[in-house]
Amino acid sequence: MAPHDLRRPFKRAAISDQQKRRELSLLRQAQNRRDAQQQARCLASSILSLQSPVPESEPEQSDIELETAPEIEKEPGTLLKDLDVPGASKLRGPEVRKWFARQLMLPEWMIDVPDRLSQDWYVFARPAGKRCFVVSSNGTTVSRQRNGSILHHFPSALPAGAKTRDSSGSGQSYCILDCIFHELDQTYYVIDMVCWNGYSLYDCTSEFRFFWLNSKIEESGACNPPSYYHKFRFSTVPVYTCDQNGLYAAYTGVVPYVKDGLLFYNKHAHYQTGSTPLVLVWKDENCSQYVIDTDSKGEIPSQQQVVLELQDNGKLVTSDDPPMLFGCLDGDIIQKSGLHSGNLLRFAVSDGGLSFVDGKLEKADLNYLGKANRGRAFADSYSKVVFQYTVRHSPLKIDDLLASINSLDDQEEKPCDVEMVG
Repeated sequence: MAPHDLRRPFKRAAISDQQKRRELSLLRQAQNRRDAQQQARCLASSILSLQSPVPESEPEQSDIELETAPEIEKEPGTLLKDLDVPGASKLRGPEVRKWFARQLMLPEWMIDVPDRLSQDWYVFARPAGKRCFVVSSNGTTVSRQRNGSILHHFPSALPAGAKTRDSSGSGQSYCILDCIFHELDQTYYVIDMVCWNGYSLYDCTSEFRFFWLNSKIEESGACNPPSYYHKFRFSTVPVYTCDQNGLYAAYTGVVPYVKDGLLFYNKHAHYQTGSTPLVLVWKDENCSQYVIDTDSKGEIPSQQQVVLELQDNGKLVTSDDPPMLFGCLDGDIIQKSGLHSGNLLRFAVSDGGLSFVDGKLEKADLNYLGKANRGRAFADSYSKVVFQYTVRHSPLKIDDLLASINSLDDQEEKPCDVEMVG
């Protein structure tokens, strides 16, 4: 169906406070200016020097399913998320994953259509693969996955990324790219830019970062085919303004990589570490192989399964900050199973399902299955649980997104051409 075939006004009822949190997030980033240059230097240092965690037995999952974990105390008065690089360098195992994952900007799952989608948002097809930071500094390039483990150590055409005979530049020259490594064509697809040639982009809007990304990557030579001083090719992804034509192009357009859903970026969003409602992921079976979660055998269970964290008082919460309460576990089960605070527990969503009132979760009918895989370090986020629930019962479809853009409260007279960024 072509995008212009949809002409009906549309507004799907909200089932969460995602829009309210988007507004608060934009307000907060305007109030909380940080030392972006120092933050970029610290992240680059951590990627180059942090201990890699011990590999776990759990297979690699789709990157977007990783969410930030609740705050965990390392020492009295010191939270894991507040550790600097020297402090983080002493972490081991799951703690490395928890610290390092907070450095990425992680999308929430789209459970409600954002207001002003066509005016304030970009959209692009997300490449399937391994999410990672790539840092070039002092004549070498390192990529680290979301769990802190090194993916590749290699020379590249990025600034300060290889020791070549004609290389020059100060020790302050380094780059940090937010990438997805696509195995099939051995290419790093750059989805965001955190720092370029020593210049931090943390406090720059997505609009500026995408413009800078497209211009700088191409002129650096990083998009060239692999060579002796450039082991892996880098590539940008086609980013569109999220009007009907742009959304349709991102959804149906041919790209050189396997798609794993669509990513939506608010044009005004800074690079916020951790989970943020200003970046959203959406999937259906036409643009992703991984829409409904599968079990350890790769099969879709008959009932949705969720992973929650057990707290001291028996409360079961998500990984959000602040965490979302889903219920309480019976004290007898806690005692008989030898459970304690911090355990990640797996539940099945029973026939009663999830109940929402005024956009908030009122009740969850959960059946305790046991402890989550010990290799897992994070509970599910609220948006992931709700997205997975709606996919099974009342999915947000591409027709809904296209029609929402064309609704009366999101309609503007625009040219029909597809507008690409950069």
